[in-house]
Amino acid sequence: MLLAVDSSPEKAAPSPVLSCGSDGGTATGCYTWGGEASFGGSVAPVAALKFRSVDLQSPRNNQEHHTQEMGLKRLVVRRGQSFLLQLHFSRPFHFGTDYLTFVAETGPAPTELLGTRATFSLTQARQGNVWSASDFIIDTNSLFVSLFTPSNAVIGPYTLKIEISQGQGHSVTHPLGTFILLFNPWNAEDDVYLPSEILLQEYIMMDYGFVYKGHERFITSWPWNYGQFEEDIIDICFEILNKSLYFLENPSKDYSQRNDPVYVCRVVSAMINSNDDNGVLQGNWGEDYSRGVSPLEWNGSVAILRQWLARGRQPVKYGQCWVFAAVMCTVMRCLGVPTRVVSNFRSAHNMDRNLTVDTYYDQNAEMLPTQKRDKIWNFHVWNECWMIRKDLPPGYNGWQVLDPTPQQTSSGIFCCGPASVKAIREGEVHLPYDTPFVYAEVNADEVIWLFRGGQAQEILDHNTRSIGKEISTKMVGSAKRQNITSSYKYPEGSPEERSVFMKASQKMLGPGRASSPFLDLLGSRGSQDQPAQLQLHLARTPEWGQDLLLKLHALRMPDRVHPRGPIRLVVHFCAQALLHQGGTREPLWRQTVHLNLDFGEEIQWLLLLPYNNYRNKLTDEKLIRVSGIANVEDMGRSMLVLKDISLEPPNLSIEVSKRAEVGKALRVHITLTNTLMTALSNCMMVLEGSGLIDGQISKNIGTLVAGHTIHIQLDLYPIKTGPRQLQVLISSNEIKEIKGYKDIFVAAARVSSAPPRPAPNTEKESMLLQVFRRGPFILATAHLLSGSAGKPVWLRFFTSAGQARQSQSPFQLQRPSGPRMLGLMPPVAERLQIRSWQPSFTVLALPLSHKTRCAGLPGSGCPQTNSERNVPAVQQGAQSRPGLLIAGVPQQFPAMFMSPAIPHMLLSVTV
Repeated sequence: MLLAVDSSPEKAAPSPVLSCGSDGGTATGCYTWGGEASFGGSVAPVAALKFRSVDLQSPRNNQEHHTQEMGLKRLVVRRGQSFLLQLHFSRPFHFGTDYLTFVAETGPAPTELLGTRATFSLTQARQGNVWSASDFIIDTNSLFVSLFTPSNAVIGPYTLKIEISQGQGHSVTHPLGTFILLFNPWNAEDDVYLPSEILLQEYIMMDYGFVYKGHERFITSWPWNYGQFEEDIIDICFEILNKSLYFLENPSKDYSQRNDPVYVCRVVSAMINSNDDNGVLQGNWGEDYSRGVSPLEWNGSVAILRQWLARGRQPVKYGQCWVFAAVMCTVMRCLGVPTRVVSNFRSAHNMDRNLTVDTYYDQNAEMLPTQKRDKIWNFHVWNECWMIRKDLPPGYNGWQVLDPTPQQTSSGIFCCGPASVKAIREGEVHLPYDTPFVYAEVNADEVIWLFRGGQAQEILDHNTRSIGKEISTKMVGSAKRQNITSSYKYPEGSPEERSVFMKASQKMLGPGRASSPFLDLLGSRGSQDQPAQLQLHLARTPEWGQDLLLKLHALRMPDRVHPRGPIRLVVHFCAQALLHQGGTREPLWRQTVHLNLDFGEEIQWLLLLPYNNYRNKLTDEKLIRVSGIANVEDMGRSMLVLKDISLEPPNLSIEVSKRAEVGKALRVHITLTNTLMTALSNCMMVLEGSGLIDGQISKNIGTLVAGHTIHIQLDLYPIKTGPRQLQVLISSNEIKEIKGYKDIFVAAARVSSAPPRPAPNTEKESMLLQVFRRGPFILATAHLLSGSAGKPVWLRFFTSAGQARQSQSPFQLQRPSGPRMLGLMPPVAERLQIRSWQPSFTVLALPLSHKTRCAGLPGSGCPQTNSERNVPAVQQGAQSRPGLLIAGVPQQFPAMFMSPAIPHMLLSVTV
């Protein structure tokens, strides 16, 4: 970003390159090369320093702060880390007589007391974890300055200003521009610090992933486009914060608390749903989505967030738990908090906090609706965010549960968390926030009752292991599913698990109820002996549109009443469509079976559920619950058997051409075969994928006849390099969720970006380069030793992460020699490379102490020392193709190069 300020031009004398930083030097902490610097004493009057323009160095800073994916046009940085500015003035800046004060502000009515305003002057060195401007470089009329933001600074959009004064004279203020400050999980002092680059790439930088849905035995991976780095998403994220009830009630106080990830996560959890405010999404767990979009028809978060903004911050219709959680993942990753999406299968919704959920069946095996709000959801999806919990005792840092789905209020607002995963595992349900509710979601017991005569008459089952199954998230660096159940609870049925359960239940029920019969039930070990064992199995793979075939296995077991006698069973079966929130629709199939079982006898009985019985009667999720209740004649006892069936939609195939490049056509082939016995009508295809498509591509593909295949071809023009994911959704009146995805790696366009080669020149040229480091800057001076023509030479550094940084401009060999600014380079470099656009060059490298100005190189005028003679020449007379990068530092030098003891390097280059 370049901001120019009109001012009359002034002529100034050439200035030396001057560097001031925190790593030693002269008494003042400053260095000069090729000229004199004056600090104090009698000096001639100079004209007032006038501000001309500023370069916020957005491309370079964004790269260093891991925000380059958000774009390079504006400055987006992370707290606790320096970033660089280049200021242009009317004359050279004079440290000691010219005074610069920077002002950074965010939020309404910013004040230093609230931490939303910072005022800091230019100094030679940074002092602690505070706002500062230091480690500056003077190069003629330019000033390079390193700005530092504290690791506990308020996140958000900032305005930056500069005040210029001379001594006690009048000061002039100029705007420098704006920047956005985010949490920094790369910084060890930040509360969201995550000490693993692999995990950071997954939980911050990955802009796509999977949400796991379905049933514990039929888990399906649902591809999702998070898209947190789309250019407008960061603005939408802060707009979400600015629409919260906390902000509307007290804007200044709300802003002042945005330095705390616990607070920010809690606000976002409330704002993703719209139960209290104009949040992002409106929930709908019914079956009428005619006024909006079915939750099953979303491919990613970007379209939802953009729609919320475009429609005047009104809730987008509609969402369910996986949509809420996926959108929150987008927002939190964008703000800089490591976040993942977690699915809990058979998730308890325990509103009365008694750690049991009651389910009721009648004597005909029909699951009954209940007025209670307690439910067992087929699955539920929430988020985990990584952070330090300074508000909790030691030991509860790390992953924290945040749940944006509106289930119950927390402090009067529909939000949930953060609840420490470690606290949930240990049953420490007294710790904030909302830990008892999350604990019950994964640990509650299920009690199934036989309901007749208007009341619950008999316990059919008390299951301590049926809730909190297959807790899942995406595996790091893989498309596979990772089971993380063990991080939430000890193994089911183990002494540790039951002990934690009893501890949690007593805390939740209170000491006055600790000896109730209810707790005795909780501590019981299963139900009474049953005279028979019943199991339901699928006799063949279920397919949507086909008849379903099940097999009942019945085995006579000994019991205390009739140890060996035969028994007669009357088994009533019922099939119902299973709803996501654990309820059911009306019965769609019934059947009664009479069985005679002798001791030790096993019977298998086939059950046929015709397609016509469930056609047009299922929900979009295509789940069927088959339940059976067996009445044992003459014994007055009942037994329950259950089987859930998931019907898979047709398979979608996606293929792409072998190589994907930015800006070049990428041919995509999509194939869908309708394997059903009925046509798919009103088929709509939607494609989405950050870095591949700007927004979405929608196409109406009409009706797909039963048994037919449709082939679709289209071209995409990738926007960004790196790993990307294309998501394809085809929805129809009959099936809402035929989904597929394709992982695609996008390469940079194969267009040469090298500077034009100069005209052939046979004259050899020798140049002496002195490379040195000052604070966050790396500079060099160039001295022409022989030759006269100018040939461009670039210097390139490599960081510890393997990222290259090239000098801002080439060195042009000229006479007379003089100091030259190399540019701004990362302070951590592993090796130095010289690049020349000539067929050959010679490099000799020597280390220099910080007080040494030259070394004994031929023609340098410096004496050779014994230690310097022993340093090997590198690539002497090396022949190479034009543009080839050749290492200019011996292997033993990289560690020494950035060492505080050896901050300089002298290089002789012949081109």
